[in-house]
Amino acid sequence: MEVTTPRGPALVEVDEVADPRLLLVLTHGSSGGVDAPDLLAVRDAALKAGASVARVTQAFRVAGARAPGSPARQDEAWEIVLAELRARWPGLPVVQGGRSNGARVACRTARVVGAAAVVALAFPLHPPGKPERSRAEELRGAGVDVLVVNGDRDPFGVPAAADAARLVVLPGEGHDLKKDPARVGEVVAEWIVHYA
Repeated sequence: MEVTTPRGPALVEVDEVADPRLLLVLTHGSSGGVDAPDLLAVRDAALKAGASVARVTQAFRVAGARAPGSPARQDEAWEIVLAELRARWPGLPVVQGGRSNGARVACRTARVVGAAAVVALAFPLHPPGKPERSRAEELRGAGVDVLVVNGDRDPFGVPAAADAARLVVLPGEGHDLKKDPARVGEVVAEWIVHYA
């Protein structure tokens, strides 16, 4: 599925279940794709839990850019994609999320798009080595419950438990969450079913 945005087309890969309890919308980080091991594991676990899953390759990545550009323009394009998905599945609760930069987008736009909750994988609390540049306000400002799943070895830092509805810190994991992606999927699936 292709969705036209002011930044160009975004691509949406949808995996559906017969009678979905909710729609989980996931996206990638700044330089990654929707086939990252943790995103695939979350997709698989969510499908087993009765959620349809849409993985969104944002317009900036489709265009070949490695950086998302301004948050306002990225969020505007995301909101258009979510409006299309909501129109396709009217009345179905939506949980949105992503990894790293995608988690930031999900937090910033949650209220506007009417998301029931946010899944933030490897939330980049601050640039590596710059803890004074905290992005915790994006978590606190989501306006909905946020699940954060981070590794304890993430150079982008680990948010405080008080900044999210639930914080899960996985031992031995870095920013890529690829040591045990199945565990990431289990944590997310157990949590999202409460928003169906």
